[in-house]
Amino acid sequence: MLSRLSIRNYALIDNLDISFSDKLNIITGETGAGKSIILGALSLILGQRTESKYFYNQQKKCIIEGFFQVKNYALNDFFSENDLDYESETVLRREVSADGKSRAFINDTPVNLAILKQLGERLIDIHSQHATIEINDENFQLLVVDSIANHQQLLQQYQKAYKNHRQSKSNLNSLIEESDKAKLELDYLQFQFDELEKAALTESEEAELEKELNALNHAEEIKRNLSATVYILNEHEQSVLQQLKESGTQLQQAAKFHPDVESLSDRLQSVLIELKDISFDLENIEQQTQFNEERAVEINGRLNILYNLQKKHRVTSSVELIRIQNELSEKLSSISFADEEIARLKLESEKLFAELSVLADNLSASRNEIIPFIENKIIETLWQVGMPNSTLKIINKTLEEGQFNQNGRNTIQFLFSANKGQEPAPMNKVASGGELSRVMLSIKSLISKQTALPTIIFDEIDTGISGEVALKVGKVMEELSESMQVIAITHLPQIASKGDAHYRVYKNEQAEKTLTDIKLLNNEERIGDIAEMLSGKNPGQSALQNAKELLES
Repeated sequence: MLSRLSIRNYALIDNLDISFSDKLNIITGETGAGKSIILGALSLILGQRTESKYFYNQQKKCIIEGFFQVKNYALNDFFSENDLDYESETVLRREVSADGKSRAFINDTPVNLAILKQLGERLIDIHSQHATIEINDENFQLLVVDSIANHQQLLQQYQKAYKNHRQSKSNLNSLIEESDKAKLELDYLQFQFDELEKAALTESEEAELEKELNALNHAEEIKRNLSATVYILNEHEQSVLQQLKESGTQLQQAAKFHPDVESLSDRLQSVLIELKDISFDLENIEQQTQFNEERAVEINGRLNILYNLQKKHRVTSSVELIRIQNELSEKLSSISFADEEIARLKLESEKLFAELSVLADNLSASRNEIIPFIENKIIETLWQVGMPNSTLKIINKTLEEGQFNQNGRNTIQFLFSANKGQEPAPMNKVASGGELSRVMLSIKSLISKQTALPTIIFDEIDTGISGEVALKVGKVMEELSESMQVIAITHLPQIASKGDAHYRVYKNEQAEKTLTDIKLLNNEERIGDIAEMLSGKNPGQSALQNAKELLES
């Protein structure tokens, strides 16, 4: 439950600190006094986003803190799962700086807004007068049934199975589509692969063939240059080898008299030997070099095959052609194995469908089982709030065979009638604003009791009711506060008189600014406040007496 709320620098609030009763808390005040501002501040520590334009003082930080007693609400696992320190009095804090940057804390541990919101949803349910619009939404109606059925674990199992089945079905359909498309292209893919495989491609062949063809095309020039080189080295009257040989003889003679010349003579002998080998190899190459027209035609034919394949596949090398050949091989292989994979996925999808059907049936059974209880309990509460002739019928429709949605194979519809002899119909067609408020109060009351939510806040849901009906609505809130904390913002004296604690929100006019403030009223002040709600400003003795009687009752 919310034991204390501290608000600093938010909207018209400079510094405000409120401590709440653990039962029924009543908040009253004139329209525009700032009741909604307090709720807005509270919503910040429940995970709602904010803007710095709502600051009372743009030079200071906005800080909202809520102190919650949580020891009786089995929240230890939540704290453990999110690596948070568990405290029986847990503090939710939100800080917003002037530049709009926001930080959130749970027991002084920084958290993101998602975690703050998750915890907030397990601590407080804020129900405003505008929330009655939800009651006509089939998703909300289904949520009501599921919440009271308390089969969250079953619903989570179903939703997981639903997600897995959808994914499996999507994978199967994609594979079938790809397989059908590939089979249409199979002949062409096989032709392309066979053509490349027949070409017997190697990565280096193209470069080697081009080199060999270049040599064949320039055979005469090569022979002429090699012959001239051999002639200069070895066959000329003053050939290089002959002159080097004579130079070596001269050095050998000089080496007898100078030790340094000996090493130079040896080096020259090495050069002479190397040149002889070069001359010999050049002569061999020259003799072997011949223009082979047949081989040139053969190479040109092979290169034409390679070039045409490259042009056809829009690449520039045999390496890329080999890559394409491998890709075609993989595609052909995948086509041949696709039928096996499709059969496997079909079995998997059928198995998941069977699991999904069982879980959906269990959900349907659970909903059908709880619906009579919900109908009876809501009708009982409606009788308490002055609607004794009301009828509520919950229709659980089953989708067509094989049809599922995120929440099972059911759609829920609430049908309502407030009068005898009137057939139940959708609420938006037969219920007035006041009737919708009381139906929603009955629903919220039942949900809160079943789910053991610590705190519920009713924000002016008493629209459209008055007199004896208002007294009965107040009585229901009073009974509800026996099992949980209730905070009710109201303009009705009949409801205000039921509170264990009564707060008045008011504007404090100062020299330069208007502040919103709140005050816990004592008994005499409550009588005055309720009397004003009955008759306006400056109430007379009859209004004061009436207010006193309301409080005493």
